[in-house]
Amino acid sequence: MSGSFVVTKSPEMVVQTSKPATNGAAVADKKIELSPFDRSLVRTQTKVLLVFEHPINEPMETIRRSLSRALVDYYPLAGRLAVDGNDYYIDCSIHDGVTFATASLPAGGLDGDATGARHDQSAAKAGGCNRANFPLLTVQVTVFACGGFVVGVVWDHSVADGFGMAQFLLAVGELARGLPTPSIVPLRNLSPMQLVMPPVTYAVMRFIGGMPSCDLGAGMVNVTAPSTFINRIKSSGTTPAAAAFTVFEIVTAVVWKCRTRGVMADPAAPAVLLFSVNVRKQLGVDDAYYGNCMTLEMAMADSGEVASADILDVAWMIRRAKEQISDQDSSGELLKAIGELGERRVGYESVVFVTCWREIGFEDVDFGGGKTGRVMTFSQNFAMPLCVICLPCKWDKGSKVLSGCVTAQHSDAFLREISTLTNNLTD
Repeated sequence: MSGSFVVTKSPEMVVQTSKPATNGAAVADKKIELSPFDRSLVRTQTKVLLVFEHPINEPMETIRRSLSRALVDYYPLAGRLAVDGNDYYIDCSIHDGVTFATASLPAGGLDGDATGARHDQSAAKAGGCNRANFPLLTVQVTVFACGGFVVGVVWDHSVADGFGMAQFLLAVGELARGLPTPSIVPLRNLSPMQLVMPPVTYAVMRFIGGMPSCDLGAGMVNVTAPSTFINRIKSSGTTPAAAAFTVFEIVTAVVWKCRTRGVMADPAAPAVLLFSVNVRKQLGVDDAYYGNCMTLEMAMADSGEVASADILDVAWMIRRAKEQISDQDSSGELLKAIGELGERRVGYESVVFVTCWREIGFEDVDFGGGKTGRVMTFSQNFAMPLCVICLPCKWDKGSKVLSGCVTAQHSDAFLREISTLTNNLTD
């Protein structure tokens, strides 16, 4: 469907827990301390759209009821951020609830990218995060005339990372399908000793905070790395290890190489890739923990090297950076390199941040009509060059990427580089 359309939206309401909140058999804590991982993301909104092609019975009311029931176990999501001295925490003493809204489109249906073009009007809109006592979670259900629907979610990143929010939505879906309780008993309040942020991640966060600002809103684009291209890369390795490159490594290599070629002004300038990594396993944190447990890792080379390197070589750079996560001997060198980047005030032309949404759980959410057809995130003004890669989509053969990594000035060059690279290796 193309052209104009009318969205009918209901007034927002507050959904509270369906009964007094619990934490398993224990009485709910009134104060959830934020870990160092959480504190670095206070007041950072994250947005996701889950597209479902098959109808369910009374989707708006079904999801509202299930949301209320899920909040019994995930009660911190119904709390509010509060401050004790200089430290934020989640105040769960009142359980103010989450924001819920519904909307409908009287004509049209779900048709891939056209749905994405509508999502600014059909998705959840969170209240301004600067106002006092704002909700940590906003959910909107938008129903299309075809019976398909979209669940839009906006949450404060300090309360959950992507894995954690997917876990919560999986629980809502289980309750919507008639399960008496969620299959995973969630964890949120852990000992501070279990959530020690690595020094490299602290250094990267300080470096990001000191980066010069840039306007990336007009350069937002959606691109796809075709599955034929990804499979060609996987089959072109000369060693078993090369042949086993992950989709993350291949797609990230495409983004890093093509962006560097598109924006490079000085081949001798650094090209810095930052990417997020789930470290629950490395820290011994149970998978049921839904707070933040992601580090930031770094790969770096001269811009000219990244721009001219074979795509396999770029993927190797990324793999070596991933291996540094558990290599304590490399942390000293990384800290030195990050410090030097900060001193040089390295910014837009050199740095890109990649976060991967592949297999984190959003694609498995099911409210009763089948699993998610497509996972999207909102176009938004990123504070730094950023790409959300590997967004699941059952309708396309390839890996979806939402790119906010170039300004409008470099957008055409970036897209041209991606097209040239993927077409040359697909033909």
